[in-house]
Amino acid sequence: MKKIAPSFLAVDIWQAAAQIAAVEQAGCSYLHLDIMDGHFVPNISYGPGLLQCLRPHSSMIFDTHLMVSDAAALLDDFAAAGADIITVHVEACPHLDRILRRIHELGKKAGIVLNPATPLVMAEEALELADLVLLMSVNPGFGGQKFIAGALPRIAKLAALREEYDLHFLIEVDGGIDVTNAAEIAAAGADILVAGSAIFGKAQPAEAYLELTRLANQA
Repeated sequence: MKKIAPSFLAVDIWQAAAQIAAVEQAGCSYLHLDIMDGHFVPNISYGPGLLQCLRPHSSMIFDTHLMVSDAAALLDDFAAAGADIITVHVEACPHLDRILRRIHELGKKAGIVLNPATPLVMAEEALELADLVLLMSVNPGFGGQKFIAGALPRIAKLAALREEYDLHFLIEVDGGIDVTNAAEIAAAGADILVAGSAIFGKAQPAEAYLELTRLANQA
């Protein structure tokens, strides 16, 4: 079954607890958390303290996306704070295999992230170590951007690589996902679709989550 991962970046901070509880009660099993350092991307979000606050109140999988220049320095802190999946950018990790192995040593699932213009070949040698590959369908740093249509053939190509080499990583897509494109993104091969304003920007986040889930599973 295709999964929808609501992005915490889009929550109404005054309503965060209620919004997160609403999607979880609707059956959501993933919460996407964007960690930004103001250096690798031009924005700053939050640190491990947020996960520590959320963890006692949610059983969702904390899908933690490190958009940072020095991911290696943060792995232990986010693992201890309650991350279940830690994904790192190939563009910021010259020793990608070492970082993925360290995430596994910490007892967490490890993922690779590629920006829209980064060739898939940049991650190819490390795919066998990945539990998840996240393809960005916007340039990272800010929510509410428009989906880059060129991501669709990249999703299909990555799915073909997975099949060709008999690998088992999940394919996640993040950026500009809403009711107008969720079905075709899922049909291209995505297993997890990250959605921010398309869920938390709506008056009824639980209903928005359920509608995206329905559309993704029509594929």
